[in-house]
Amino acid sequence: MSTLSATMTPQRLRATWRAAHAPVPGVPRWARIAAYTVPFTALPASAWRIAVVVFHVPLDGGAVQDTGSLPFWLPIEVYVLLLSAVSELLAFTAVGLIAGWGEVFPRWLPLLRGRRVPIPAAVVPAALGATVLTLLWTAVFVIFTTRRTLQGHPLSTDNPLAMHDWHAAVLAACYGPLLLWGPLLAAVTVAYWRRRTAAGKRATGRGRTHGC
Repeated sequence: MSTLSATMTPQRLRATWRAAHAPVPGVPRWARIAAYTVPFTALPASAWRIAVVVFHVPLDGGAVQDTGSLPFWLPIEVYVLLLSAVSELLAFTAVGLIAGWGEVFPRWLPLLRGRRVPIPAAVVPAALGATVLTLLWTAVFVIFTTRRTLQGHPLSTDNPLAMHDWHAAVLAACYGPLLLWGPLLAAVTVAYWRRRTAAGKRATGRGRTHGC
């Protein structure tokens, strides 16, 4: 019995993985690629944070503070791990805009399981997220390249964005992909909205035809 359970666990994991990533019919190839790319835009920044804060790899030039303004009961290592995990989970929701769980609520959701996801329930948060992410990381890019705040003041020397040496190059390589998160999410959101609304119109047309 234990052997059977051991062999079934990898199968279930693979099935879950495929179900979470498999695109529904009608998804354009470019939208599928864009959705799969979104989680990878957040991954390098998460890796940089974990390497610097958790494993103390000297990639920051000593600019990252040990505690910052965190509450005393929250170690910065735990905060960084949670932040990185949440970032990846949020980035992965882009895959839902091309997969089945973005159109029908998964079975593990009580009360909602098996029901169709309302189009606004997916499009509105995704569109807002794409807008915020685009504005946020564009602003960070401007600050990093000009070494000045948005108000025009020079950055303090302890600000990680003020680094000039090879540390800055590593930081740019890890955080640069985040510039793509918002635009890619916006493109996938538009594709989702078009696909769902077109499917709804086709279903309405078929209903009228049968009614006649």
